[in-house]
Amino acid sequence: MPGPEGAPTLLLLHGWTATADLNWFMCYEELGKHFRVIAIDHRGHGRGIRSSQSFKLSDCADDAAVLADQLGISTFIPVGYSMGGTIAQLMWKRHEHRVRGLVLAATAGHFVTTRQERLAFTALAGVGALARVAPASVRESISDRLYLSRKTMTWEPWAAQQVASHEWRQILEAGAALGRYDSRQWLSSIDVPTSVIVTTNDRVVSPDRQRVVADLIPQAFVQTLDADHDAVYAHADRFVPLLVSACLNVHQRAQQHNTDQTSS
Repeated sequence: MPGPEGAPTLLLLHGWTATADLNWFMCYEELGKHFRVIAIDHRGHGRGIRSSQSFKLSDCADDAAVLADQLGISTFIPVGYSMGGTIAQLMWKRHEHRVRGLVLAATAGHFVTTRQERLAFTALAGVGALARVAPASVRESISDRLYLSRKTMTWEPWAAQQVASHEWRQILEAGAALGRYDSRQWLSSIDVPTSVIVTTNDRVVSPDRQRVVADLIPQAFVQTLDADHDAVYAHADRFVPLLVSACLNVHQRAQQHNTDQTSS
C-alpha cells in the first residue's frame, strides 16, 4: 500500500507457517492510512524464495533488505510478528543504518529453555533433514495429511491456498532455526526507537519471554493485549489499534531523534 505522500515505510514480517497476507490481512487498511506498507513472504512460506540452502533467519532479514533496495527504499521500520519479530531484530543487527525503529509483537529473543522444548525443536530439525531426501510427491502427501486437512477445514479458500503453497522442508527448517535463536546477549544494544506488543495469554510464545525482550531493549514502548498468539486476526478489533499506535510511536520518536541530531 502506498500510504500518504512522503509516509515512512513499514516492512511487515510474518510469523512461522503463515504468509504475509495470512498474518497481516486485517492490518493493511489501518496501517496504510499512516504508512507505506510493504509485506514479504519469507523463504519457503507462500510465494517466498525457494532455496536448496538450509533455512536461516538471517537470510530472511537480508531478503527483506534486498526487497527494499529493489523498491528504492533507503530506510524503513521492520514490524515483526512471532518469527517475524526475530527477523526484525536481525534486520537491526545486520542493516542497522537503514532501520529507523522496530515494532515487535508476540515474539521473543529465545524460544528454548527446557529439555522438552529442546527435544521438540530438535525433532523439527530431524524431520527437516529427512524432507531434504524425500521425493517431492512424498513431501506433498505428508503435508496434506498432517497439516492441511486439519488446519484448513474451516478456512476460506484463499487462506487454504496460501498454506498449500508452502515448501515444507523449509518450513520445518525454519522451526528448527527458531529453536536455535537467542538474541538476549545483544538486545540491550538496540539503539533505535522500539515498540513491543505483549500478548499476555499467549500459549505459543510465552508472555514471560516476550517481556524479556521488552525489558532488555532500552526505552521500549510496551503495550499488552489479553489475547492468545492468534491476536493479529482473531482479535483484530483490539490488536490493530495497538499496532497502529506502536508504529506511530516509533515513527514519532525516530523523527524527534533526527531533529535532535540535526540541531546539535
